[in-house]
Amino acid sequence: MPPTELSDLVGIEHSKLGYFHELQLKLEELKAANMETENRRQEIAAILDGITDVMMVLSENLKIISVNHVFRELFDDPAPEGKYCYQIFRGQDHPCPECPAFKSLSTNTVCKETAFFRINGVNRQYEMVASPIKNQDLPEYKVLIFKRDVTLEKEYQAKYYHAEKMATVGVLATGVAHEVNNPLMAISGYAEGIQRRLGRHWKSLPGELAGDLEEYTQTILRECQRCQQIVNSMLNFGHPEATTQSPVNINDVVMETLHLLHYHLKKRQNLTMRTELARNLPFVHGNAAQLKQVFLNLLTNAIDAIGEEEGVITVQSGVTDGMVRLEISDTGQGISADIRGNLFDPFFTTKPAGNGIGIGLSTCYTIVVKEHAGDIRLESEVGKGSTFIVDLPVPREEDDD
Repeated sequence: MPPTELSDLVGIEHSKLGYFHELQLKLEELKAANMETENRRQEIAAILDGITDVMMVLSENLKIISVNHVFRELFDDPAPEGKYCYQIFRGQDHPCPECPAFKSLSTNTVCKETAFFRINGVNRQYEMVASPIKNQDLPEYKVLIFKRDVTLEKEYQAKYYHAEKMATVGVLATGVAHEVNNPLMAISGYAEGIQRRLGRHWKSLPGELAGDLEEYTQTILRECQRCQQIVNSMLNFGHPEATTQSPVNINDVVMETLHLLHYHLKKRQNLTMRTELARNLPFVHGNAAQLKQVFLNLLTNAIDAIGEEEGVITVQSGVTDGMVRLEISDTGQGISADIRGNLFDPFFTTKPAGNGIGIGLSTCYTIVVKEHAGDIRLESEVGKGSTFIVDLPVPREEDDD
């Protein structure tokens, strides 16, 4: 073996120096890349923390892989990973039929859907967006789910559309009422004229004819008066008259309303009326006559809902969340979900022709919501009955001052 030359040693050191220099460059590149990755990670984490929707990454069979902080704030589950999302959201052992995840994975597109979930005892409506995560390098496909709570948004939309419809129909009702009112005035005026002339010529007319004319004109005037009441209701619907409000005891209004219905209830032997009125109920600031009209409509509807069957109507009062609450429940047939949204629309009725023109509940809505800043809503189950709930605000002490 030839002896090692100096040049060989120099060459090796040069190679070593070059290797270490290259290694140093690589380390610097890795360090820069690592810093850039960390910055991007922090950016993504900040973005994810800023998302106010529930976010989940799911496997193909909807098993939770990861969730964001909104999910953890919503559910009291420290370790949701590994569980199926439908177990947590619905407490069931099979996927929800409206889940957009499967469609998103099968079509490889972003899919949207809305659904109701009962979370912490409250029904919430969520808008769901599913986005597929497909990568050939991944052992299985995943799907990213966003769920946005749109409950309040939908409620406000529904109230806005309802108010808009009420305003439109109010204008139409006012026009119709004016058109009907004029001929009614003429009819009742001529009927009163006949009665006056009848009084002057009563003795000269045959007895039977005079009696018939008296009866006919009384009927005309009575029916005109009834029609005018309907017309006034329509006019008030379009342009509610200014009302005077004062402290009102809801229990007193309920008892007065039941007194008005006493004769009607007495004839209905199949009905049992129960009252569970809270003692020391605070006063509300309102118009007793208008509130009596509301309770009268609700009680009449409850009686009609039971019909000829045996049934119970329960009237309860109390205080809930700082509001005076009145609940009128019946054990009738209940109201199906597909028409509940129309109940407070004017001229919507499920009663047979001749038993109502469908302005009772819309009038209740106007009086409670617009005139008294309260709320009226329905809870119903088909086959078991319905409950109308009226909430009225209790005046604050400074309001009384």
